Amino acid sequence: MNNLCADIGWKSINHEGELLCGDHVEIVDRGENSQVIVLADGLGSGVKASILSTLTSKIISTMMAEGMKLEECVSTIAATLPICSVRGVAYSTFTIIHIIENSTVEIIQYDNPKVIFLRNYETYEYPMTELTIDNKKIFKSVINLQEDDIMIAMSDGCPHAGIGLAFNFGWKEEDIAEFVRGLAAAGYTAKTLATMLVDQCDKEYGYRPGDDATACIVKVRKREPMNILFGPPRNRDDADRMMSLFFSKNGKHIICGGTTSSIAAKYLGKTVKASLDFQGSDVPPIAEIEGVDLVTEGVITISKVIEYAKDALDKNELYEKWSFQRDGASLICRMLFEEATDISFYVGRAVNPAHQNPDLPISYSIKMNLVEELSECLQKMGKKIKVSYF
Repeated sequence: MNNLCADIGWKSINHEGELLCGDHVEIVDRGENSQVIVLADGLGSGVKASILSTLTSKIISTMMAEGMKLEECVSTIAATLPICSVRGVAYSTFTIIHIIENSTVEIIQYDNPKVIFLRNYETYEYPMTELTIDNKKIFKSVINLQEDDIMIAMSDGCPHAGIGLAFNFGWKEEDIAEFVRGLAAAGYTAKTLATMLVDQCDKEYGYRPGDDATACIVKVRKREPMNILFGPPRNRDDADRMMSLFFSKNGKHIICGGTTSSIAAKYLGKTVKASLDFQGSDVPPIAEIEGVDLVTEGVITISKVIEYAKDALDKNELYEKWSFQRDGASLICRMLFEEATDISFYVGRAVNPAHQNPDLPISYSIKMNLVEELSECLQKMGKKIKVSYF
């Protein structure tokens, strides 16, 4: 097994005046190091297109994940979806990106814009084999992956952006490749790159999209472990064992909570240097301990991280807040969302009397709920999560 992993992110915008998006992205895990990603573009826009693309992506991803052959998947799609009475077309177009053990990728394309492949931050012309399945022209590619490879799959709403407005013939493939290439070297995550790309499409449409537009980006990167300590142990005698396990792990170390940071400082033989620099009115200031990458307050800060995590999984509208601000929650977000691939939580079960006020909301009162909620969000981002309780 190599030390690579696939960072996957996508974003869509709807056709102007439509409540539903006619594009759909489906991601299915095949074990720990393999994924099937399907981007489907339903015929037209609105409800019908949304149903067509959802069915297409669900059926293909499920069948591919179970190891069924491409020919069977395409035949099933053709037989399952209804035929448009006007155009006589049976189903939506699709792009399949099949990551195999983080070392090889199969790219299968039918009538969607060609997947752009960046290697060493330059456009890579990969080989394509033409197949005919049920009278449909399908292109298949098999490529060995390298660190920092980037794949950009799109619906046709992306290259069509700006037709008759900013551009005469739309936003061409080479222009899109140049746009992403200029951002990729900065180290942005796949989700952030997809967000920036689709936001630019929206801008080219004059913020009145004439079609659904979706970008799904897959970025191959090295695994980056991260460790986060949250709360003191229920049994004080377990403190040294908890600290020993936490600090023995590779990767960066984050400590959340005042009592927890005091225990960690004592274990390391260091002092906690508190800061009075409030970066934001809703997040307590951070502190410093020599040998620890980040020290923050506990419950309030983690609650803010969860708020940002939920938004990042949805419309990613708060990205500009946590990506630039210097408060504890924003710093944790950058470390967990952008840097980390494998995250280990070390969670103490001790009850903090300050959190037992019945006037506080339940998410502030029960620390375990916060850990479970944050873990779930991070897993949806594709992170590998391990939680240890003390």
